[in-house]
Amino acid sequence: MIEKIKASKSEKIIFIFVVILGLFSITSFVLLKDKCLFVKSYDPNKINFESPNNIAILNVECGNVIIELYPEISPNGVERFKTLIKSNAYDDVAFHRVIKDKLVQAGDVEFGKKGNIDYGKIGTGKSGLGTIKSEVDKDFNYTKGSVGLARSLKYDTEDSQFFIILQDEPLYEGEYTPIGKVIFGLEALEKIKHLDKSEYVLRPDFINTLRLFN
Repeated sequence: MIEKIKASKSEKIIFIFVVILGLFSITSFVLLKDKCLFVKSYDPNKINFESPNNIAILNVECGNVIIELYPEISPNGVERFKTLIKSNAYDDVAFHRVIKDKLVQAGDVEFGKKGNIDYGKIGTGKSGLGTIKSEVDKDFNYTKGSVGLARSLKYDTEDSQFFIILQDEPLYEGEYTPIGKVIFGLEALEKIKHLDKSEYVLRPDFINTLRLFN
């Protein structure tokens, strides 16, 4: 009788362990599958902006990323960015270069379009509007969330590509044209797909849309 009771207790313990393991596995699967589960998506229509004419809404898989633009710091850079936004040029463009916890880069409107990516050339594409001069003379602190225009190794080669930093980067100051800063939704960018052994991403995440608030 005692042995039967012991066996019954053992069976109950095993059963409870199996149930807990199953629940843990299901929870882990849900969390891994839905990377956006705990990311808040901001509604720009519920936010009062001091300068609504200089607000851009970047929509990605995990929600809205709200960017405040700084035309007083880089008028030409912001004008180029706005021009491309108004033409919907950034829609369905890849985040082709991503460094975990450091930066995300997108904006190759020539070779980075969804369904037509050229992995051999992505990062070198042009907008057709020509390059613009670097604007790096004014004071700007490249703190977390700052948005800058990408360029080649030479100055005055900015075009359509832009990056957003996920940590402070003081060495970028005076090197890259700043055009704004993320004021809401940076956590959505922290979920953008990256690779562990390469900055350049195969089968990358994409910009859904990029629009001006006004």
